Amino acid sequence: MAYTVLARRYRSQTFDDVLGQDVVAQTLRNAIAAGRVAHAYLFCGTRGCGKTTMARILAKSLNCLAADGPTVTPCLKCDSCIAINTGDDIDVIEIDGASNNKVENVRELTSNAIYRPARARFKIYIIDEVHMLTDSAFNALLKTLEEPPDHVKFIFATTEPNKVLATIQSRCQRFDFHNIPPDIVSTQVSKILKEEGISFEPDLLVHLARLANGSMRDALSLLDQLISAGTQPLNARQLIDLIGIPDRQKVTVLLTAIADHAASPVLQGLDALLLTGQSAAQICEAMIEIMREAMVFQCAGRDSALLVLTDEERTAMADLAGKFDIAGLVYNITALEKLRWTLKNSETSRALLEASLLRLALSEHFIGIDQLAAQVRAMPAGPVDVKKKSLTAVRSSGFSPLETPGGTFKPKACGCEDSEERPAPQDADALCRQWPQVAERVGRAVGAGLGLMLPQSRATAVKANALELSFPDTNTGPMARSICEERKAAIEKELSAVAGRPIALTLASPQTARPDEHADTDEPNAAELFEPEKPEQELFAPAKPTRQQRSDALNDPAVQMVLQGLNATPISIEKIETVLPAPESACNHPAIPDAEFEEYPTE
Repeated sequence: MAYTVLARRYRSQTFDDVLGQDVVAQTLRNAIAAGRVAHAYLFCGTRGCGKTTMARILAKSLNCLAADGPTVTPCLKCDSCIAINTGDDIDVIEIDGASNNKVENVRELTSNAIYRPARARFKIYIIDEVHMLTDSAFNALLKTLEEPPDHVKFIFATTEPNKVLATIQSRCQRFDFHNIPPDIVSTQVSKILKEEGISFEPDLLVHLARLANGSMRDALSLLDQLISAGTQPLNARQLIDLIGIPDRQKVTVLLTAIADHAASPVLQGLDALLLTGQSAAQICEAMIEIMREAMVFQCAGRDSALLVLTDEERTAMADLAGKFDIAGLVYNITALEKLRWTLKNSETSRALLEASLLRLALSEHFIGIDQLAAQVRAMPAGPVDVKKKSLTAVRSSGFSPLETPGGTFKPKACGCEDSEERPAPQDADALCRQWPQVAERVGRAVGAGLGLMLPQSRATAVKANALELSFPDTNTGPMARSICEERKAAIEKELSAVAGRPIALTLASPQTARPDEHADTDEPNAAELFEPEKPEQELFAPAKPTRQQRSDALNDPAVQMVLQGLNATPISIEKIETVLPAPESACNHPAIPDAEFEEYPTE
């Protein structure tokens, strides 16, 4: 007698035997019990999840000869049940949609549908892979499908429901079949092995469930192959050697080398995998799968049901996941998936894979914006050390000197190294008129990123020893105001040193700034010194780049690398005018920008 494979021998026979599709089974069971069986059903799902099996169970329930009518518990012994199981029943016609996809085949079906069944209650058409029918064939089926004879039932099965015409789907009751969970696959495989009297190691069940990927038929086909090729007790190593997948332990060693930024071990680990006969695409796919497990391990925890791992693999995964951060894993998975598609069409796949893995190994870890902001806030607030440069470099800075009531203040040009000389005291008007230069100098002196943030403000009001600043409400204005608020004390200290007297600082948003606050007083209005006839939004509006500038920005190699790495598309390009920091002075205190110097003889 011919051998029957496990996938057919252990196929579910009744609704109670169905695995992993409880919702569909219960709905059909209730419809039969209530006498509300529809004339057409559409079963959708991936391969091996039980679509055709469920169609046969429904057919047996409707046509079981041992019952007086449709029943949820077919006898499995009558001629109709036995013939349906083998696919030989004359009243249950199973059609392959891939080979019978033409209009002529559908016309033959509709012409035969008018005849009553030979011995059963219903004539049932089961069309597998129905999405393979042509549009003309679908259209030829519409009328019969909408108003079939009372004795006809249609059951369609497909793995690609998106290819089934909407007019067909609207005439059917649709059921979506889910992938079978790994624990159910493991339980069923264990039950079958015990019934077959075959010894096995427990780790085999985990590997089979993971490789099945939600398909019971795939799991049983692999098991059938392993039983034929392996020796008892069956184990995971025999399965890996049989199907030729990359060794998980070697892939883990390779990923560990990437996490440790070790170039030589990366190349050696890749070579060890290639010597086993694995293709570059297979290795890439195995790396993606293990990195995905590391990502889930970090996000969902060690005992998450999303991880199909043995106890030994969970321990190894804990060590590997600890070497990566979430952002790095997300980037690596994305980069490797793009690489996998490229490797399939490359004639130099090994060199391309080696270069890509070295790029991952030698690159810095990606960090989130929140972590970057935390590092900026943690920077020291005091002045930073600068290297000594010649006076000639300072002369080329291009800044205008600060004006004081007593004339122009000129820094000492002797090139001293230990001088702690401070600028001459400034009155309020001079401080406001020269605010862009003062803001830049104070920002560099305070540090912590203020060199670019503080110059975005402008002095809008001044009274006595209080200076009010406002920031733009677009682009980086809110962030600049937030950082200046955190370093307010350090900014006031440096401003007091520049002005020669204590200065209190007030940070106001553009909406709360009061440029005419001093209209009724004798004190000067600082806002009038900054062209008050221009709206504030216009003062802070970014310049529009030209077409050539936009093209140059998009074609910049650094921009292209960032866009490709993030899989992003630019939606706006703006030209932001920034003031470059002044060259570092020859003294230890922050450099004072100046363009004009008096020449003093040096000793």
